[in-house]
Amino acid sequence: MLVASNRGPVSYALRGDGSLEERRGGGGLVSGLSAIGPDAGALWVCAALGEGDREAVRRGTGEDGVRMLDIPSEVQHAAYNGIANSVLWFVHHMLYQTPLEPAFDAGFRRDWDAYRTYNRAFAEALAAQAAPGAAVLIQDYHLALAPGLLRELRPDLRIGHFSHTPWAPPDYFGMLPDDVAQELLRGMLGADRLGFLTHRWADAFAACCERVVGSTGGTELGVHGLGADADFLRARSRQPDVAERMELLREQIGDPSRKVVVRVDRTELSKNIVRGLLAYRALLEERPEWRERVVHIAFAYPSRQDLEVYRAYTAEVSRLADEINAEFGVPGWTPVVLHVKDDFARSLAAYRLADVALVNPIRDGMNLVAKEVPVVSDAGCALVLSREAGAHEELRDDAVVVNPYDVTATARALHEALTMPEAERAERTKRLAAAATALPPQRWFLDQLEALRG
Repeated sequence: MLVASNRGPVSYALRGDGSLEERRGGGGLVSGLSAIGPDAGALWVCAALGEGDREAVRRGTGEDGVRMLDIPSEVQHAAYNGIANSVLWFVHHMLYQTPLEPAFDAGFRRDWDAYRTYNRAFAEALAAQAAPGAAVLIQDYHLALAPGLLRELRPDLRIGHFSHTPWAPPDYFGMLPDDVAQELLRGMLGADRLGFLTHRWADAFAACCERVVGSTGGTELGVHGLGADADFLRARSRQPDVAERMELLREQIGDPSRKVVVRVDRTELSKNIVRGLLAYRALLEERPEWRERVVHIAFAYPSRQDLEVYRAYTAEVSRLADEINAEFGVPGWTPVVLHVKDDFARSLAAYRLADVALVNPIRDGMNLVAKEVPVVSDAGCALVLSREAGAHEELRDDAVVVNPYDVTATARALHEALTMPEAERAERTKRLAAAATALPPQRWFLDQLEALRG
């Protein structure tokens, strides 16, 4: 079997002395692939994403079971930033400011040609490496054309594709140029089986196919709601470095009787961090009894800073946090504790301390933070959850659900969560944790593989 994804399980960085430092990746796919064991004859095909990766390819450095593709950097940049992250991501997360964007011009067409070339490089590598009848699991929106391109080269293969994002509804998907929308869907439909995180995203894909190309043909659609890895999270959250960070966070919180609202996100436009901060400010304005009695720990880890719109968004998050602190803060109480440097141990520490978790994305394929916090929480945690997160499908019964655009209602939801009786909060947390771990990464991966082979 083969796995294909833009980012692989390992990356390389060039040290000052010219040697290469190997860095291991994480995430659900890495955990999931481990379920089949080292002797299964699996191969992971991925892209060389930086100069360290490219140098590793040139030197023949690597590890068994991983093949990195040294696609020309200008092609990789145009495909990744020009199409995957600036068009497909924006379409599926419905992020465009439509009076101004998108404008599908000659520059877009050049980038789309690069996206085709990028996908073709993966298809050719998979075709060259796959044994007769092998199973191939292709991942995400970066490689939406690869199933169809691979099908042309190797009709004998069992081909699957999994979408880790939402899928846009037909009216929004229809913003794409007609020929591009058709090419994208036909590329996906080259697979025997397409996987999605929720029924909502699978239904949206089917509706787009119905409108644009007539039907899904003989391609099967499946739903696999990736869950949290409970055993790993519980063990990791009890390590000494997490305990150290808990103490540092307690110092920043101050009075131990204070309630703690936690969010952990990348500064990704869809995560809706700015409206979350506005809702917290509205809580302090409209419910003055919470002043000095609550602290918002906000982790906003920079994402895609090579794109100007993301740099501007990250700056706005910091500006708004500073503004809230200047408006409401007093000696001994900082209303918003903002951290922007990625630190997984600190994230786990915040999970354990949280009285309330705020997860309010505009739109999200799943959102594992919503699933991880209930698993790790020490005393139980109320979950304020956007109805536009994929996790809403599984967690809505025990979450406080919000419209992510409604700042006033989100402030009310924060108050409801903060005042939830401890016994109710503890019971809800147990049920949330059970739902969140129903399909852990290993089972999630094997279910897809078994369905594809079946």
